[in-house]
Amino acid sequence: MIIRPMIRSFHSLFALRIIPARYESSVKEGVILQSTSNNVYENLAIEDWIHDQMNLENKNVLFIWRNAPAVVIGRHQNPWRECNLPLMRERGICLARRRSGGGTVYHDLGNINLTFFTSRKRYDRMKNLELVIRALKALQHQVDVQATSRFDLLLDKKFKISGTAAKLGRTVAYHHCTLLCSANSSLLPIVLQSPYHGIESNATPSVPSLVKNLSDADSSLNCESIMDVVASEYSAHYNNKPHVHLIDPKDESLFPGISQKKRDLCTWDWIYGKTPKFSLKTTFQILYRNSIVDIKLSMQIKNGYIEECSLEFPNYWLSKDLSNDLQSALVGCKFCPTETAFFIKYLVKDLSSR
Repeated sequence: MIIRPMIRSFHSLFALRIIPARYESSVKEGVILQSTSNNVYENLAIEDWIHDQMNLENKNVLFIWRNAPAVVIGRHQNPWRECNLPLMRERGICLARRRSGGGTVYHDLGNINLTFFTSRKRYDRMKNLELVIRALKALQHQVDVQATSRFDLLLDKKFKISGTAAKLGRTVAYHHCTLLCSANSSLLPIVLQSPYHGIESNATPSVPSLVKNLSDADSSLNCESIMDVVASEYSAHYNNKPHVHLIDPKDESLFPGISQKKRDLCTWDWIYGKTPKFSLKTTFQILYRNSIVDIKLSMQIKNGYIEECSLEFPNYWLSKDLSNDLQSALVGCKFCPTETAFFIKYLVKDLSSR
């Protein structure tokens, strides 16, 4: 079944220049919204806007969205431990931190994101996952998909095709999950593997899993058909006609303040600075005057900035005063492993030549 996206009907629900209260009073139970954007920050901003602005006491919203290549970490995670940041920069893959908890996920256009908004008292992750399973079986009744106690979805009892995260507000809650349809299966595992060692943190770690695309199990399980059937199943649950309302996440007339929410999600202080406090202990070598020098480095990083730094050199090679100068120069800097290592090597050479 093909569900035609309804742009005009959406604008009949949400008049231009509408204030949040009028927006809320116009929303019908079981409304389905689909983003026209593939920008991860814009789509995460819509989640924030709905959570913050809408009264969902008697309403339910399903938000469907897809992103261009991006890695999305949970609110309480450490990006340096969760993903391959140098590779992401090389490939032009965005890094985003969402407002909800949970683990790190890779997004591209072969991955569907589903966000189920309800009042907090009606929040039910398993109910949402059962709806997704019914939708998948409506496309291919033989597909073996099951929900786990961790609220993941497994294909053939082995391969993870969906992860779950949630945010519980005072009165509003949302549960969002992914669906791997035809994601880049060669890039996914390496982009979620950190090259850094020696990081110690209490940040929420991701749980590695075997993954598989639904399209690998059956070619009918592609993104377009799955989005259609999920929308149809969601509408049937609320006895509505299956209309999907396309929305532009940049539209300030429909979502007042949305641009600021996007800007907040793009900042270094949010993406990196919200990382829980952690420590780094490592050893590296530099070449100086045809000899190899071993350097031990220990750091405490808070809010993404180096709070404490300790460097150990061979006693014969650098005086304690110069070593202290180097450590002082690093304190207060933004933490970036590659840049920090380069900075240390440059300063060490400079100081040792004095």
